[in-house]
Amino acid sequence: MKTRSLSPVGSLHPVIFFVVVYVVALLLSIFICSALFHAINGSSRSTTQEVPVEKSVPAGSPVMAASTVAYSR
Repeated sequence: MKTRSLSPVGSLHPVIFFVVVYVVALLLSIFICSALFHAINGSSRSTTQEVPVEKSVPAGSPVMAASTVAYSR
């Protein structure tokens, strides 16, 4: 009596593999295209705001030069 070496799920392994690869490639392409779109057109969710520098250091202090430098884009 011969035993069956292939199960129905095992025979579908290549099909399942390519479906999973297709879904992953589709999700990555959507993510990459949306990231490029938002990089080119600018996102409406921009949260960068200019904050004025507070002047809490006295004018004659040597720390003043380093404290008044602000990072801006």
